[in-house]
Amino acid sequence: MIQLVYEQAALILSDVVVATDDDRIYKAVKNFQGEIVMTSAQHKSGTDRCVEALKIVEREWGKSYDIVINIQGDEPFIQPEQIRTLMKCFKEPDTEIATLIKPVQEPDVLNDPNRPKVIINKNQEAIYFSRSTIPYIRGREQDKWINSFQYYTHLGVYAYKKAILNIITNLPVSSLEKAESLEQLRWIDNGFKIKTAITVFDSICIDTPEDLENLKKTGL
Repeated sequence: MIQLVYEQAALILSDVVVATDDDRIYKAVKNFQGEIVMTSAQHKSGTDRCVEALKIVEREWGKSYDIVINIQGDEPFIQPEQIRTLMKCFKEPDTEIATLIKPVQEPDVLNDPNRPKVIINKNQEAIYFSRSTIPYIRGREQDKWINSFQYYTHLGVYAYKKAILNIITNLPVSSLEKAESLEQLRWIDNGFKIKTAITVFDSICIDTPEDLENLKKTGL
């Protein structure tokens, strides 16, 4: 699965590196001749791991990067076009952090706490992320909400300016982050802007054996 993620990312990015603390993953990536760095096992989030990986790569490769894209290893169906869409956000010089969102079309997604929803402002910046259905549509039956508002679900792919990445990983955990178990709320809580880019491609994450079995049933 990690090889699929790696190969998809490499279709558009010149430098792709897997960051892990697991010897099994390290050996697997080496077997398909991918780039990989070993990081601490103490990281609490993928964002924290990105910072250490970036420092290792810049030191060992003698390179310097302005933008870092964080793609989870459970995203084997990430599309190059999604990565390109994310990169375009940084054509606006004020962009600090960028992430992907997708219009919700399936009613089941609205009530799925594993598919966080996001509210955006007129500048397409995220105002809030929640595992609950937001916004609440007053005066309408809940099964009609999806036809009453353009809902968006969040896809967990991020891009950061290097300077911002170094700052946000040193912020203390916020109360909103604890409540929803969504680290991006820490950034919003501290005044950072998260630019969103709309994608039509869905995210199919493979986190459990059950996820894999469900995927097989789809025929993909």
